[in-house]
Amino acid sequence: MILAIVQARMSSNRLQGKVLKEVMGKPLIGYLLERLSASKRINKIIVATTTDKDDDVVYDYVKSLQFDVYRGSNQNVLSRYYFAAVKYKPDSVMRITADCPLIDPGICDRLIDFYIKEKADYACLSQRFAEGLDSEIFTFKVLEDMHKNAKKKSEREHVSLFLHNNPGMFNKRILDNAADDSKYRITVDEPEDFEVVKTLIENLYKANSDFLDFQAIKKFLDKNPEISRKNSHIIRNEGLLKSLQNDSTI
Repeated sequence: MILAIVQARMSSNRLQGKVLKEVMGKPLIGYLLERLSASKRINKIIVATTTDKDDDVVYDYVKSLQFDVYRGSNQNVLSRYYFAAVKYKPDSVMRITADCPLIDPGICDRLIDFYIKEKADYACLSQRFAEGLDSEIFTFKVLEDMHKNAKKKSEREHVSLFLHNNPGMFNKRILDNAADDSKYRITVDEPEDFEVVKTLIENLYKANSDFLDFQAIKKFLDKNPEISRKNSHIIRNEGLLKSLQNDSTI
């Protein structure tokens, strides 16, 4: 069984309440869950939010869409993932973040197929993929090992960081992209990101009767470079970099 866990919370240092920000009457996490549900390889999707009262609205909205929700620690995201997964006893866990509302289920399926073919403990996308398509997959045993052994604050906040810090412990594989799409940014971390994603949804969701994949998004951005310029100055993985700067052991 492949279990996709979507981490989502209302609190954000850069864009408060981003997961429930609406475009065309639908919260961003609604788009993400709709798109992820189109995966042919994921068996179950759940949302992992926090026990904070602010996240009651996340719980209520996700439950209204008939998805399961687990509530756990705000800062210790690794423990939130582990305890969310335990109930379902999956073979593998795919990690998705709620700041990727335009995730491409076809690319998620490619990553899953690659992971299985390589008999990997862990697989992720290379940075040649656009930011906002991010997903990674690992065995439940790997999740268990990370939960048991991660000590640094950054390793508890960023789910797979312990694995990257200890490469000799795991069979890690990276799926490369045929094209270098790293210049495209369709994640939602900053107000400028939201403006880009809002524009994409407003223009492409109503213009395309077929399912919206990344190639359609890329084509639109290439035709409208002024849209991409709105968030092109933002540093990739800025949250992780700040976390590493403020690291400590717990």
